[in-house]
Amino acid sequence: MATKAQLRPMPDWQPPVVADCPATGRIVCVPWRDMTARSANWNRLAETAAEPNPFFESWYLLPSLNVFDPEGDVHILRYEQGGKLRGLLPVARTGRYYHLPIPNLASWLHANCFLGTPLVETGYEVPFWQALLGWSDDNAGMALFLHLRAMPLAGPVYAALQGVLAGGSRQAAIVHREERALLASDLDADAYWQASLSSKKRKELRRQLNRLSDEGRVAFVSQADDTNLAEWIEQFLVLESAGWKGRAGSALATEPRTATLFRESLIGAATHGKLERLTLTLNDRPIAMLASFLASPGAFSFKTAFDEQYARFSPGVLLQRENLAMLDRENIAWCDSCAASDHPMIDRIWRERRAIGRISIAIGGPLRRAAFRQIVRRETTHNPAGGAS
Repeated sequence: MATKAQLRPMPDWQPPVVADCPATGRIVCVPWRDMTARSANWNRLAETAAEPNPFFESWYLLPSLNVFDPEGDVHILRYEQGGKLRGLLPVARTGRYYHLPIPNLASWLHANCFLGTPLVETGYEVPFWQALLGWSDDNAGMALFLHLRAMPLAGPVYAALQGVLAGGSRQAAIVHREERALLASDLDADAYWQASLSSKKRKELRRQLNRLSDEGRVAFVSQADDTNLAEWIEQFLVLESAGWKGRAGSALATEPRTATLFRESLIGAATHGKLERLTLTLNDRPIAMLASFLASPGAFSFKTAFDEQYARFSPGVLLQRENLAMLDRENIAWCDSCAASDHPMIDRIWRERRAIGRISIAIGGPLRRAAFRQIVRRETTHNPAGGAS
C-alpha cells in the first residue's frame, strides 16, 4: 500500500482540467474539497452505481480525505454526461510506485479503504472508461502509467474496462491478484453454517456458547440505526485497543486520524441508512463487535473486534455465526469480508471468494508506452500472481 509520502503530488498537476469527449461525456478533474458542496449528486450516483463501493461514497471518502489529505493533494475525477454526475474516482499523482521511483497516476486509497471500484452509473461503464483513459492520455504529465488499486476482477465495471482495452492497442496488466473471503449463497443461514463447518466443529462451538452462558447473560444485538451509536463506537475502540491490534500498534485508536475516521464514517453510514452493528454481549458488556456497511446488493464487513479474555469461547466466531443472517436479507445478495487473503478465521466460514487486483494501464504517447512495456514486463515476470492482458 502506498504511503502518504508516496502520494505527494507531482509539480505538473494543474487542476481543474476538463477533457471534452462529445461521444462519451467529459472528465472534470477538481480538488476534492470542491466536492463537499456536491454531496446530493454524489449520493444519487452511489444509489445508481453499477457496482457498490461504500468507501467511495461521500460519507466515507470525504472524512477519509479530511484526515489523510489535509493539504488537498488528492483530486476527484468527475465523469459527466447530460449535465449529470455519472462517474467518480479519487486520484493522486505520485513519484513512487510502491518501493520504486516511478511516477504514475493512481487511484487513491488508504489502509482502511478496502475497495477501489469507481462509482459509475449503470449503463455508463464503457463511456466512463473511454473518457477516463482519454483524459489520462491528455493529462499524463510525468506519470508513466495509470494504476488502479483494489479493483474487483469481475462485475460490469471491470468487464467494461476489459472491453475498452480489447478494442484498442493500449497495453494493460494485472500486476497483483489476490482472493478474499466472500459470503454469497442461495442457502439460508443455518444451511450455510452446516455446509461450512464439520459437525465436530459445530458441536464444539455450541459447547463454547453454553460455557459462555455459564459466565452470565449472553445476548446478540443487531442494530441498523444510530441508537447509542456514540457509546458503541467508543466501546469498539477500547475493545480493539485491548487486543493484539493494540499491542501491534495497528488499532484504530492508536492513531488519532484513524479513530476520527472510524467515528465520522460510522455516523455518516448510519445517517444514510447504511450501517449495521452486531454485538455479542456478556452481562450487557460487549465482548465481540462487528460494523458492516450496507450497499445493496452488497454488504461490507468493515471492522470487527473481540475481547481476548474470552478467547477460549471463540466470541469472534460466534458473532460470525450470527452474522450469517445476512444471507436471509432480501436486499443483500453478497457480503465482502474486506479481509486479507487466507484470513485464519473468516476463510473457514465464508466459502466463496472475490478476486481483487491491481491493474496498470498504458497512457500517453509512444515513448511513454514503450517505457510502460518495460516496467510491466519486469513486474509480471517477478510476480506470477499477476499477469499481462
